[in-house]
Amino acid sequence: MKVGYIGLGLMGRGMALNLVKGDIDLVVYDLDPAAVQALTDAGAASATSVAELARQVDVIFTSLPGPPQVEAVVLGEGGIVQSMKPGLVLFELSTSSLSLAKRIDQEIRDRGGVMMDAPVSGGPAGAASGDLAFWVGGDKDIFDRHQGLLGAMGDKAIYLGPLGAGTVTKLVNNLLGQMILASMAEVFSLGVKAGLDPLDLWEALRLGVVGKQSVLNMLTKQFLPGKYDTPAFAMKLGHKDVALATAMAKELGVPMRLANMTLEEMTEALARGLGDMDTRVHMRLQLERAGVEIAVEEGRLARVLSAQI
Repeated sequence: MKVGYIGLGLMGRGMALNLVKGDIDLVVYDLDPAAVQALTDAGAASATSVAELARQVDVIFTSLPGPPQVEAVVLGEGGIVQSMKPGLVLFELSTSSLSLAKRIDQEIRDRGGVMMDAPVSGGPAGAASGDLAFWVGGDKDIFDRHQGLLGAMGDKAIYLGPLGAGTVTKLVNNLLGQMILASMAEVFSLGVKAGLDPLDLWEALRLGVVGKQSVLNMLTKQFLPGKYDTPAFAMKLGHKDVALATAMAKELGVPMRLANMTLEEMTEALARGLGDMDTRVHMRLQLERAGVEIAVEEGRLARVLSAQI
């Protein structure tokens, strides 16, 4: 099997080098001659264009900055679709758009190939070390047949479902990270404005319920099962605490956009008579607006949690 790799930036270079270390027959292409040289010095072959690469390989990995570059390389003039052999498997590793992934999938299928969307998480250090997650969507049998290739680059390749599932997971992950950072900026601005040293506050928060666990673990007993009747902490008490914190912020002149939105959600939950349910019940309001129901079967959740230990 001959493999092509297009895009040798901070992420792509490390992954491509790991393919070479895994004795994969690799051909690379990048606009930066120095990036290509680093791979050819390690033992890879190089192509002078996307088209030349696509004509000779069975599998292509693309790792590109974003949708414009992905569209140009895959669908553009002299791109992968125009030049590919029938049977090509494309693993698109970039953080790109769901609509573009679906367009590419259709174009490649029309030419007798297959696309898998497989964005990665782990950063440049993880790409170099192999401590890297692949979130993969597409045909399950294609995923199964190429786990060896993915395993040469990263240690956590996860199949998530039909094409697009990987892209959705990556975008949700990155959005969650930025939203958490925005909320932390709010609470730290409040604490420091109230007179606390930021490092002392950080150390103290690490000892609290949020600091002692992953925030994702806070979803396992109520939100994911969709069961709020037995409260770990009552909604009415959570509302009281958020109301006190936002009142303090107002007294200090600290703008708290996210906190005020949270208080509005919790106030609506109280108005619905949900005060004695678990404080996370206000999260159900967003699910209702989105037309989504979350109620994970307890046995399935228990199996996933036990596998994490």
